[in-house]
Amino acid sequence: MTPEEIKDEFIRVRGTWSATWDAVLQLDPDFLLAYLNFSAVPWRHGVLDPKVKELIYIAIDANATHMYLPGVRQHIQAALKLGVTPQEIMEVLELTATLGIHAMNLGVPILVEVLEEKGLRTAPTPLTPEQEKIKTEFESTRGYWHPFWDEILELDPELFAAYTEFSSVPWRTGTLEPKIKEFVYIAFDTAATHLYTKGLKLHIENAIEYGATAREILEVMEIASVLGIHAVTASAPILLEEMDRR
Repeated sequence: MTPEEIKDEFIRVRGTWSATWDAVLQLDPDFLLAYLNFSAVPWRHGVLDPKVKELIYIAIDANATHMYLPGVRQHIQAALKLGVTPQEIMEVLELTATLGIHAMNLGVPILVEVLEEKGLRTAPTPLTPEQEKIKTEFESTRGYWHPFWDEILELDPELFAAYTEFSSVPWRTGTLEPKIKEFVYIAFDTAATHLYTKGLKLHIENAIEYGATAREILEVMEIASVLGIHAVTASAPILLEEMDRR
């Protein structure tokens, strides 16, 4: 295929094009065609609505461990073109903003382990009525509970109450169905820049409870699996610039 034919095929299959692809097409059109075939699998044979696919791309590119802003812009543009509302996109961004709590999910168990090793903690402290209330509020708005919240709630109920309020906003006021919300969590937990396996398993379980199929969840992971292409899209334009300078 000629470069022009590859670009036309890319637009036909993916429904979008941006300037980030121009340098790749110029430097190695065969590589771009191979990437198209790889990234197009969930588009050619997928089960998720194209709007949902674009929301997944936004979550992957916008999350704090990646923050690939050219991709965020490209997929917001594509989502709006497909009829996704600004409120729905904002809801995805709000869901994605919860990634930061994983500092606590990973850190607090290690803190507890060290405290126990040094004899500063022997057993969990029973929850107070106020802590029980916070737990009930989380279960009510978020729809689940997991044991990895127990120690955070015990050691710092003020922080956990604030996180409950923060993370529950898109669940209280959003319009995306719960299954799609869980897809967003799955997307950034499974992304190569994060790989938070505890959260991934939890949100797969939640998604299935909300009616998701294995094929849908696999498709979310397939979309996340193309994240590595940003090594090329971010760097190829720099290569062209330096070639021009020389």
